[in-house]
Amino acid sequence: MTKTSTGTIATVEIGIVHYPGALLSSVQGIAEQFYLANSICQQNGLEAVFKTQICDSQKLDVAEFDQMKPLQVIILPPCLEDSYYLAPESSLLSWLTWQHKQGAIICSVCAGAFVLAKTGLLAGRKATTHWALADDFASRFPEVVLDSHKLLINDSDIITAGGLMSWVDLGLELVAQFTNSQIMRQLGKYLIVDTAPREQRFYQTFTPRLDHGDEVIVKAQHELHRNYSQTVVIRHLAQLTHLTERTFLRRFVKATGLKPSQYLQNLRIKKACELIETNRISIEKIAANVGYEDLSAFRKTFTKITGQTPKEFKSRFVS
Repeated sequence: MTKTSTGTIATVEIGIVHYPGALLSSVQGIAEQFYLANSICQQNGLEAVFKTQICDSQKLDVAEFDQMKPLQVIILPPCLEDSYYLAPESSLLSWLTWQHKQGAIICSVCAGAFVLAKTGLLAGRKATTHWALADDFASRFPEVVLDSHKLLINDSDIITAGGLMSWVDLGLELVAQFTNSQIMRQLGKYLIVDTAPREQRFYQTFTPRLDHGDEVIVKAQHELHRNYSQTVVIRHLAQLTHLTERTFLRRFVKATGLKPSQYLQNLRIKKACELIETNRISIEKIAANVGYEDLSAFRKTFTKITGQTPKEFKSRFVS
């Protein structure tokens, strides 16, 4: 919490970066979220806390940095379609680094993490990004400790949020950090959003890569997709692909990032989620339909992969 020497909360100046391809609804939405937070602060006897400004990434001049006013928070919003986030301008990266040196908290949402990682500030740090971008991010920035299961990671001077809409969660986090949890919860109620801790894997779906270029392994993947409810026999898959078991395992892991048993678990749980959302049959029958004879083992695996029990999943996603 930022306070003055008199104990009152000081103004927090927040810069929202508008870069090519940035999700416009998030750029404006973040500013409006802090506007609402200010209103709630005033209702609770506090002065307006947050002051936001939109920072155009294409109007940053390195020569003018010393004349600029340091900000307390910088936010890199998500990107919708443009590929700018993969190759941002050097002036933006320099500005982010300069602001961080002045004490700014640098925040990213979804693809914004790619821009943040390009500065080098995430090296050796924990971070998250959208689960669908995780493989690409990990291959580009192996020095970052990526956890795409997390919806938000607050690492003090660096905060990263994963989902496309997790700018709302980031805003709530910052409101709680610079005011108090009561103001944050009131804001959540006004916005009608869940302020309880969440994880990105609650919403993640297993989307295995089939474009990795190893046609032999693709053949094995297709076999698993057809017969996901059956027991996996490595020997059978190896014979199907005309490889030794050892070579098959090595190539499968290289192509998919998972062992065949892990791949099958993820595939089965994905199918189970689909059945829970679209059918009114019991959890016991769903477990059996996707290949689990042991209901306890199914629940344990389901919770490990999705971060919630089958019952919690049904309560969250089935009306």
